Amino acid sequence: MELLDKILDVLKYNPAEPMIFSSGTFLMLFLGFAFVYMMLEKKFNARILFVTLFSYYFYYKSSGLYFFLLAVVTVSDFYIAKLISENRDNKTYSKRLMILSLLIDLGLLGYFKYTNFLAGAICQMFGHNFQPWDIFLPVGISFFTFQSMSYTIDVYRGQLKPLNKLMDYAFYVSFFPQLVAGPIVRARDFIPQIRKPIVVTKTMFAEGVYLILIGLFKKAVISDYISLNFIDRIFENPSLYSGVEILLGLYGYTIQLYCDFSGYSDMAIGIALLLGFHFPQNFNAPLKSVSVADFWRRWHISLSSWIRDYIYFSLGGSRKGKFMTYVNLFIAMVLCGIWHGANFNYVFFGILQGIAMVVHRYYRLEILHHDKHYESKGWKRIGGILVTMHFFCLSWILFRNTSFDDTFTMLNQLFTSFHPELLFDVLAGYKYVFMLVAFGFVTHYLPSSVHNKCVEVMKRGGVLFNAILLVIVIFIVIQVKSSGIQPFIYFQF
Repeated sequence: MELLDKILDVLKYNPAEPMIFSSGTFLMLFLGFAFVYMMLEKKFNARILFVTLFSYYFYYKSSGLYFFLLAVVTVSDFYIAKLISENRDNKTYSKRLMILSLLIDLGLLGYFKYTNFLAGAICQMFGHNFQPWDIFLPVGISFFTFQSMSYTIDVYRGQLKPLNKLMDYAFYVSFFPQLVAGPIVRARDFIPQIRKPIVVTKTMFAEGVYLILIGLFKKAVISDYISLNFIDRIFENPSLYSGVEILLGLYGYTIQLYCDFSGYSDMAIGIALLLGFHFPQNFNAPLKSVSVADFWRRWHISLSSWIRDYIYFSLGGSRKGKFMTYVNLFIAMVLCGIWHGANFNYVFFGILQGIAMVVHRYYRLEILHHDKHYESKGWKRIGGILVTMHFFCLSWILFRNTSFDDTFTMLNQLFTSFHPELLFDVLAGYKYVFMLVAFGFVTHYLPSSVHNKCVEVMKRGGVLFNAILLVIVIFIVIQVKSSGIQPFIYFQF
């Protein structure tokens, strides 16, 4: 009985330990899931139902009983999309249906994510004291609502035919690898794969295992270690540190954030490949970016492209003249900032990105007269990479801090109390942290051909070789991991 109770405790939702890919619980559950999944290889309906139920359980382990929100979004958008398609000739009615879908999706997202923020801002305007209401923020609600919204919008635009089976749509929206932290997979890319036979080639298997290993190492070794042992200390008490320590902390946070989020995406894409599904790339070496626009084409690609296609283009894009192009670009980036969180720091982060995008576009087109196909080379390219990287290093101050006081403190320390003479002492005192930071930067700048060669080696090595590599990485993770689970940063979004 005692053993049974322990097993049941592990299987229950624990708010202190949400389900994440790098946990031992997920590894054990996934092994059992994979066994049943392969047993159902040729039974399409049974396999789709099984994966959907597992996905809902996965979300239950992340957010408890709030998995009902996933069901509400799924059912409402499925039937609304069908009605839109059936009433396509009645433009007024179909438009009202589209608005209803947006009201449901954005209403749920707004209530759970932005109610306290908006109420607090209103109370502050009128000088009233506001005590935040006890509203739980379900993990990854922004991801699955945006994913479902893209489906109904595509059906409304006539770019996609609606699904006939609710079970297929539930499978798409809830598919667990990308459910809580992306990538945001478009229906047009995923739906055609749902009822295809499971095919996992040697290349897919090798690439899937490679991405899981890389993602696990990024998250559980690099991101978690440097966060707990240096980055968190800097951001929690910035006044105690010199400017040079804060600058190193910003370099470290850049690598932490990249490894944390891209590590999750790598694991999500890798797990999907092992199950026979292809996800779009979500990161493309963003620290190689030569401009702010280039960065947003490489960072969280699924979100950036979503905002481009469903917000920027919906506002008019570049079709309404130069001035409105800049206005639309600015609005899109502000909304991108707000998507990340209900706090004024995210609003100002979005404003900063919007200004940077407008300035870059104006400078590129009106001063340098470069077209969109222009690529800088040599020292110009290196200079662009360095400027862009440092712009985002400073931008992360707004992204990471929840207090403007801490933001001003960090900026003040950077520009008035730098103390470069402390550099080597800091590096020596946190040598393992900065060895991992340096490793993160160096491997980031490796050409993509290196990664392709690694996949080829794993393909030739076979299952036993890949299993040995997995054991080695898990052993390293166990040696460096903290006692508690470190949730993925983007779970909060």
